[in-house]
Amino acid sequence: MEDNNRNLILATVLSFLVILVWYTVFAPEPVSDQPSGQPLAEQTISDQPLTADGVAAAPADLGTLPDAPATEAIGRVAIQSPAVTGSISLAGGRIDDLMLTRYQETMEAGSPDVRLLSPSSATADDSVAAAGTKPYYAVYGWTPGPGIDAALVPNPATVWTLESGDTLAPGQPVTLAWDNGAGQIFRRTFALDDNYLFTVSQSLQNDGDAAFSAAPYGIIARHGRPDTQNYFVLHEGVVGMHDGTLIEQKYKAIAELDPIEREGRAQVYEVSSNGWIGFTDKYWMTTLAPAPGQAFTAVVKYAEGADIYQTEARFPMQTVQPGTQLSADSYLFAGAKVWEVVRSYEENPGIQRFVDSIDWGWFYFLTKPIFRLLHWLHGIIGNMGWAIIALTFVLKTLVFPLARKSYISMAKMKELQPQMEELKQRTGDDRMKFQKEVMELYKREKVNPAAGCLPILLQVPIFFSLYKVIFVTIELRHAPWIGWVQDLSAPDPSSLLNLFGLLPYAAPAQGTLLHSLSLPALAILLGISMWMQQKLNPAPADPTQKMIFAWMPWIFMFMLGGFASGLVLYWITNNLITILQQYTIMTMHGHRPDMFGNIKSSLPRRGKGTKTNGAGK
Repeated sequence: MEDNNRNLILATVLSFLVILVWYTVFAPEPVSDQPSGQPLAEQTISDQPLTADGVAAAPADLGTLPDAPATEAIGRVAIQSPAVTGSISLAGGRIDDLMLTRYQETMEAGSPDVRLLSPSSATADDSVAAAGTKPYYAVYGWTPGPGIDAALVPNPATVWTLESGDTLAPGQPVTLAWDNGAGQIFRRTFALDDNYLFTVSQSLQNDGDAAFSAAPYGIIARHGRPDTQNYFVLHEGVVGMHDGTLIEQKYKAIAELDPIEREGRAQVYEVSSNGWIGFTDKYWMTTLAPAPGQAFTAVVKYAEGADIYQTEARFPMQTVQPGTQLSADSYLFAGAKVWEVVRSYEENPGIQRFVDSIDWGWFYFLTKPIFRLLHWLHGIIGNMGWAIIALTFVLKTLVFPLARKSYISMAKMKELQPQMEELKQRTGDDRMKFQKEVMELYKREKVNPAAGCLPILLQVPIFFSLYKVIFVTIELRHAPWIGWVQDLSAPDPSSLLNLFGLLPYAAPAQGTLLHSLSLPALAILLGISMWMQQKLNPAPADPTQKMIFAWMPWIFMFMLGGFASGLVLYWITNNLITILQQYTIMTMHGHRPDMFGNIKSSLPRRGKGTKTNGAGK
């Protein structure tokens, strides 16, 4: 029955390989969550709150607006904080120039800061233009109410005046103003915290003789499809929350939305009290978040002619009586998806489930606690590599009861080997009778042959969850360990081809197939650790199984060599702890593994000749 146990283990490992390849290459794109009620594809603009004359409160189409005047003619308002720098264009009052000062494009000295938002050509000048970047910005405005001329409300091309403040900084808000010349004054006040949250207050002061109605809105626009990493395990595109339901849509799906009257290709969500909507990249995000409790209409939209992807937050139509004013407050998150920062905004100002903007994946019930534990360990240790090693010890401790049962079961299986051999001799070629008596033997001796596979099965979701954590969380980006491993989110940069830096030529580029095949140092250590783990047990008697087991460590060495260094580090540590646990437990039960004996027996034997057992006589 030892062969059957090996078969089960072999099947489990092969299944792991299949799942690994499928999850990495062939996993389907996540299906967008839909609100309750009718399917979103069937919703029309009539499902939105309408104005009194039945016209939907939709903002001006960015793709059809006239170009704003040149920036140098109207100026910009500087943005300066510990986390971001940039500027606000007075053309449209749009936030379209934003750099993340805590993050650089690469780890090379002098690498530029990460650029998040970029202006369009109509609102850019040499001081903010970035070669090769596509326009990506946040803009606000008002939709006119029934009977109100569209020229009397500001739109994304309106030129604003700086009314107060000179530089937007923490504790230093700035206010823009625009007078329509008909008795109404519009103001937009921007405030910024120490991280990535802008507070945007839009107000309308009515000094005219008649009531004035309008509806405020916010838009995040991306011109052209951004350059994405195109991993099936990574979501890039629209992300949002609709009354507790997560919204995720990739760019391809947005461009293929069903057309809606007066909207084009769009999808509409009516949010009753809590929600947010925006675009997410792997590490960065730009999101509109109305004040908690505020009802609004969230729209995902694609303008085909202009090739613009949009997310919108539209507020209800409001009427301002003469001599009064109204205001609408909302938030704009534009920055890095740092877990502590994003989570803090759930508490203040109360953005519901904002931490779910981080792509936790299908195993979120494991991914979230694993990341929190890793984050806590990193806070204590101060080095993410050692924190991963500590995390591995913690996880192995949690699953130790299962591992203990597994190794005890393996020890008992060894105790039953003499009886198994006796059964083989007694039953001869009758395999059905042999299997039946073996099962009775297991039942009598209280042995579970499948127990040895439980730790292996449990490792699969843990492996995938940690893979997700290392791959998508910004805390691992450019996180060093020791020596040559300076980015745990990237593959090991070393290579056997240049003797790990001793030869005077560069290793293959990270992330390429050639780099994976060039055997980085961590990949070699992984293969050796898996090989040592195998040698705790004798090689299978079956030649096919023996060959598969012999090649498996080296196949994994090549397969995982191109994975993130942090993941390979976890797997090496996991293997070493497993070796120690299995050796100790089986020794305590009188079956000390003969690792060196198994290694010796697996080596090819040399001799002066072989006996023919009389066949040639």
